[in-house]
This record gives sequence, C-alpha cells and structure tokens, in this order.
Amino acid sequence: MKTNLITPEGYRKLQQEHDHLWFEKRPEVTKIVNWAASLGDRSENADYTFNKRLLRQIDRRVRYLRKRLPDLKIVEYSPQQQGKVYFGAWVEIENDDGEVKRFRIVGPDEIYERNDYISIDSPMARALLGKAVDEEYSVKTPQGEMLWYVNKIDYTA
Repeated sequence: MKTNLITPEGYRKLQQEHDHLWFEKRPEVTKIVNWAASLGDRSENADYTFNKRLLRQIDRRVRYLRKRLPDLKIVEYSPQQQGKVYFGAWVEIENDDGEVKRFRIVGPDEIYERNDYISIDSPMARALLGKAVDEEYSVKTPQGEMLWYVNKIDYTA
C-alpha cells in the first residue's frame, strides 16, 4: 500500500502534469483523432489508431491523478525535524566499504524520473526514520543485512 504523503514540490508537479494533460495535450490529440476519423476507413489509418491509443493513455493518467491528488497529504518542513531524518530530508549515508549515497526521502508518487529520491515506503527510508548524524542502522537487503552510517541530514535542496 502506498503512503499518501507528498512534498509541496511533488504535489505541484503532479498538479502541473494533470493540467498539462487535460488542458493542452488532450485537446491537441482529440483534434488529431477527429481529423483522422474524418478521412474515412479507420482500420488502416495509423494516425487514428496511434492517437486513439494515446488518448486512452492520457485519460487513464488523468483519472489516476484526479483520484490520487485529493488523497495526498502535503508534508511541510518543520523546524522540529532538524537534526533527525524525517520525510523530505536529504540524507547522506555511508557503509563500511566507503560507499556513499545521497538521496531525499519522499512520497511514492515522486520517485519516478529521479535517481536521487527514494520512497518513504522503501526499507532504506523506513530504517533511516528518526536517526541522527553519526548514528548507525542496518537494512535488510536481498544480499543480507547491511550496516550504514548517517553522515549528513539537510532539509534544503
């Protein structure tokens, strides 16, 4: 089950995606579908077939966003979070092998197209919650238990 948390930036991005799809992309594709349909035989009309499929994809995504956006809870930064890892934190961690990772803990709707974001639902994020700098913690991975240390916590980009 997905957590319904999201950062303010993530919410704005989803809202912008919805608006772009609904007010710009969909009308544009609808015009193409109508034009292609007016040409007659639709069975061999590649413009019609392709754009009709694209229209269904747009409608599916818009339906998902309209259902998802009202359920999301925007989590704003609070000064009380300072010094500990919570939702929205940029965290730098290191393991015993010297491998360093830096990422931000965000909602599951925000992780796509970003390599430096991880979901609050991930095992790594769950293990990190509430930790402070210089604390160590372990995470269960497919390779076994891994020990990590918190190097840095930041709530600004």
